[in-house]
Amino acid sequence: MQAPVVVMNTGSGDRQVGRQAQLSNITAAKTVADIIRSCLGPKAMLKMLLDPMGGIVLTNDGHAILREIEVAHPAAKSMIELARTQDEEVGDGTTTVIILAGEILALSLPQLDRHIHPVVIIQAFKRALSDALKIIEEVSVPVDINNTDQMRQLIGSSIGTKFTSRWSELMCDLALTAVRTVSFDMGGGKKEVDIKRYARVEKIPGGEIEDCKVLDGVMLNKDITHPKMRRRIENPRIMLLDCTLEYKKGESQTNIEITKEEDWNRILQIEEEQVRAMCDSIVALKPDLVITEKGVSDLAQHFLLNHNITALRRVRKSDNNRIARATGATIVNSVFDLTEHDIGTQCGLFEISKIGDEYFTFLTKCKTPRACTILLRGPSKDILNEIDRNLMDAMSVARNVIFHPYLSPGGGATEMAVSVRLAAKAKEVEGVAQWPYKAIAEAMEVIPRTLIQNSGSSPIRVLTQLRAKHVEGGSTWGIDGDAGKIVDMKDFGVWEPQAVKLQSVKTAVESACLLLRVDDIVGAKSAKTGGVGTGGGGDED
Repeated sequence: MQAPVVVMNTGSGDRQVGRQAQLSNITAAKTVADIIRSCLGPKAMLKMLLDPMGGIVLTNDGHAILREIEVAHPAAKSMIELARTQDEEVGDGTTTVIILAGEILALSLPQLDRHIHPVVIIQAFKRALSDALKIIEEVSVPVDINNTDQMRQLIGSSIGTKFTSRWSELMCDLALTAVRTVSFDMGGGKKEVDIKRYARVEKIPGGEIEDCKVLDGVMLNKDITHPKMRRRIENPRIMLLDCTLEYKKGESQTNIEITKEEDWNRILQIEEEQVRAMCDSIVALKPDLVITEKGVSDLAQHFLLNHNITALRRVRKSDNNRIARATGATIVNSVFDLTEHDIGTQCGLFEISKIGDEYFTFLTKCKTPRACTILLRGPSKDILNEIDRNLMDAMSVARNVIFHPYLSPGGGATEMAVSVRLAAKAKEVEGVAQWPYKAIAEAMEVIPRTLIQNSGSSPIRVLTQLRAKHVEGGSTWGIDGDAGKIVDMKDFGVWEPQAVKLQSVKTAVESACLLLRVDDIVGAKSAKTGGVGTGGGGDED
């Protein structure tokens, strides 16, 4: 999907040296930051992205927008990578990181005008970064991850800026339940919280958003293989297979020449014997439900039906892994290796229900499900996709706090605290490095400033009030993104995971340093034509 094409040319010719290259990179980075500047805060605007096929994406999630935009400039591509890194690492704060990096680069332009060498600027930036990380840790507070109200409030502040903020409580409960379900103590103080693999989101258009729920088990978009098999079983014994229940034919290109009719009957007989042997080894363990990732032949269905066993076939590997986690079964590669230990007995109910036009299999009421399915309902596919994106952010926030249980004040308070304290520390820096050090302090103000702008208030007046509060020592004061006024985040209750804050500042400063180091943009040869490629963006506009 390639949405609005934001093409930034790198200037005349294919090569840019020194000053010209730095200017070009800074301009590109600022352009990317400006695209999503209006997507920060609770009053964020939505972007509508159109793809060539006529499909649309409606979102204010920074990562989702940048993923769809097509850019030609290498520095702009590098900025878009930042959002991806932030999303993979901590799952939230993608808009923040891009705006911060764009502002840091914009403020490094005056330093270059003063003829300060990029290496000196980078050293000052690195020094400011290490001080900034210490300041973030100072203003953060520890959190009790078992306190549901605190966790709900925290996840609420991550969803509060998103489309689903109207159903904030419901979304917080969904995210918190899902993350707590899949978190698994591995012993030795280690935890595993794999939300990508074990918390599956199933989106079914129709119904109301209030119908969304986390199932204490797994749901599959599958129906039974034979109409007479049982569609509802309580406390089923579940067997998971990774092999076919079909006649094993010879290897590829096997030719059989048959001269007598008896031989043909014998071949059919061998096939039946083989399938029967497979089914006998399954029946021996008396399962109620057999789920396999491969096919089940008609003959096997017949044998299984005779023993009142229900079968599901061609289930995705990822779904099978989730069922194994939820029901306590083991996935077996050969029916002849089955043991009683491999049977899953943790599931309380197997049921097939029809939702809309499709049949869905539910394996629910699991005793200790370490995997879950989140069922999302809503009026249209676009809204469901947006709810899905917001829910992933919320689950990432919950996961981060479980791993790193510290909170930083939200609403631009942390950034403002860093800004005011770095500005004070800048006086201790000797020589020309003081200017770039101060630039980081100024750049940090971009977050509260953007929040004020997006809420429609006057940035200058409100920022001055906020700065005054921080100079007096009120490091938890930030911006109420709805009203555009300054509030104390302790009372207002907007907190963010410290992991997100640390990661966004680190990523923004590091990437700004990387782009400042570039002093030459050259178009590389393309492999086929031997001519100049589009590496420098000079040929292609």
